[in-house]
Amino acid sequence: MRVAIADDEVDVVQFLKSIIEGMGHHSMTFADGAALSQALVRETFDLVIMDWSMPKKDGLATLVWMQSALQERPPVIMLTNRTAKRDISDALNAGADDYITKPEDPTVIAARINAVLRRNANSGSFDTKAVYGRYEFDRIGQTVTIDGTIITLTAKEFELADMFFRNRDRTLSRNYIMEAIWRTTAALATRTLDMHISRVRSKLDLKPENGFRIFTVFGYGYRLETTDRG
Repeated sequence: MRVAIADDEVDVVQFLKSIIEGMGHHSMTFADGAALSQALVRETFDLVIMDWSMPKKDGLATLVWMQSALQERPPVIMLTNRTAKRDISDALNAGADDYITKPEDPTVIAARINAVLRRNANSGSFDTKAVYGRYEFDRIGQTVTIDGTIITLTAKEFELADMFFRNRDRTLSRNYIMEAIWRTTAALATRTLDMHISRVRSKLDLKPENGFRIFTVFGYGYRLETTDRG
């Protein structure tokens, strides 16, 4: 999972970063709401954790902006020292998925993060086997079958295909994909990504008549789209 952290207090950012990375997730950090907003336009995140009182654009204004500006909004946890009931209700009504008051124990924060991620996970994301139309994924054996026929995929091709199907109908940025599959965003991985996507598209015969297609979102990344055929 990829988590954005937005807070102008360096010690809070490092505190959250240690929790998130200790849970096995990736993180990106931002010092203000404007920088976070710019990143949300060009990057994919599974979760945003942000403070209310940030420079340039505060947390509430960022929440309101996310609701109107983003077609695919990630879940948001507000982590702030504001404790008034009116503030909590305003944040939740503006679109926050959870509200945590500073300071809080790391184990509680980790549990709340897991709860939000579970609520927003696609159905079947963590099952050992999953069926999507004609496609059946065995995540233990790392195999894909189409109408009972096993398709030979490399380990990276399987990871990539599985990521797309778990995130079907969701646009994923190139950096999000490369970080999750290759653990890097280097230029070399960019060429590798294009090659692997081409192979997955071909091997799994991803086209509208089979129910799914992968298409390029110019300047952003890729999307596995469910079609009404297949």
